[in-house]
Amino acid sequence: MTKLWGGRFQKSAEAWVDEFGASIGFDQQLVIEDIAGSIAHVTMLGETGILPQADVTQILQGLAQLKEKALKHELKFQVAQEDIHLNLEKMLIDLIGPVGGKLHTGRSRNDQVATDMHLYLKARVSEIITLLTTFQQTILQQAEENIDTIAPGYTHLQRAQPISFAHHIMTYFWMLARDKARFMESMKRIDISPLGAGAMAGTTFPIDRQRSADLLGFSEVYANSMDAVSDRDFIVEFLNNSALLMTHLSRFAEEIIMWSTDEFAFIELDDAFSTGSSIMPQKKNPDMAELIRGKTGRIYGNLIGLLTVLKGTPLTYNKDMQEDKEGMFDTVHTVVGALKIFEGMVRTMTVNKSRLQEAVHSDFSNATELADYLATKGMPFREAHEVTGKLVFTCIQKGCYLLDLTLDDMQKESALIEADVFDLLAPTAAVSRRNSYGGTGFEQVKEQIQLAKQQI
Repeated sequence: MTKLWGGRFQKSAEAWVDEFGASIGFDQQLVIEDIAGSIAHVTMLGETGILPQADVTQILQGLAQLKEKALKHELKFQVAQEDIHLNLEKMLIDLIGPVGGKLHTGRSRNDQVATDMHLYLKARVSEIITLLTTFQQTILQQAEENIDTIAPGYTHLQRAQPISFAHHIMTYFWMLARDKARFMESMKRIDISPLGAGAMAGTTFPIDRQRSADLLGFSEVYANSMDAVSDRDFIVEFLNNSALLMTHLSRFAEEIIMWSTDEFAFIELDDAFSTGSSIMPQKKNPDMAELIRGKTGRIYGNLIGLLTVLKGTPLTYNKDMQEDKEGMFDTVHTVVGALKIFEGMVRTMTVNKSRLQEAVHSDFSNATELADYLATKGMPFREAHEVTGKLVFTCIQKGCYLLDLTLDDMQKESALIEADVFDLLAPTAAVSRRNSYGGTGFEQVKEQIQLAKQQI
């Protein structure tokens, strides 16, 4: 089959070579964006008088028919035509005749593909921002229902201090807020039009790049034609932002997985987000959380992959840059799916409040309260830390916890300890008293939730 660019060639590649070089297997996902770019381009060509209006009308009618077929998934793509651009151009020529070949006036596949990817990411990043907002709202709902739910807080995966469960999960709200801010900020680099930059040097035709950009809804136009066709920073930035988002989701997934074990039993996941075992009837596995944790690695790989492709490519366009798309598509599909799954998983999970209450009464997470208590009595904190540590050791020897000690037991280590200490060591008191800004105190958590609502 003759290539649309094959005029100077006397020999065709073998089919397996075409197969290796073709991108239509994956860049057909840009079909709607490619048609949109063509509609804007040919409209501009008509308005500037570069093409007669009769030709423009005919081309626009043909593009409209192709778009209708694309939306119905009726287009048949061919490896012989290499990519989405040549496939659609060939279809257009077959549909309306030689006039379809005028569509490519004043542009190149180089600026065409860059335009497609800007359009694609602009729409998908907007979708991701919306999904992040929905997920934040779900976290807020769970937080409001669990302000007074006390849970063990951990450092080094060891019991540290009692906290509000709401305070714990609100941590992920703020992580997602930063993720959302990064995606929103990245839109400045995505929302730029490369269309009209040509292969790399612009064109001799009197095109109006600003007009085609306006028709496509872009805020800016690349000021340098070479930069326009070689820039993939906006994709790298998207992959980086996605990698960091998936890091946050993976950390949350890890906690979901631990909390749903029998050993923790802090939550129970809804059946819709769990699976069973093919051999062990009792199993309820947190497979969706595990899968999100696992998929994080492939997003890291997509980021490193594109950085590696770009690091050795001279200006401007090189065939290497065909490798910019599969990782981008995969990352979009993975991130969108992960956010939808995670939002549903958190929205439907059951928090086991009684188990959490039991957990905070069976540990030494209130030890800091005792050290702080002694410090308020005038004892240097470092000394108070040592006294408390000795009392913890006493409990370990006795097989009990701090609240199980008698006042006499405590006063053997310090005469400053009085009967009021027992009220302060209660988990509820330990949490409620931590009212420094951003702390886990119930009132502070309520204020944090209100701040989050205002931000969202």
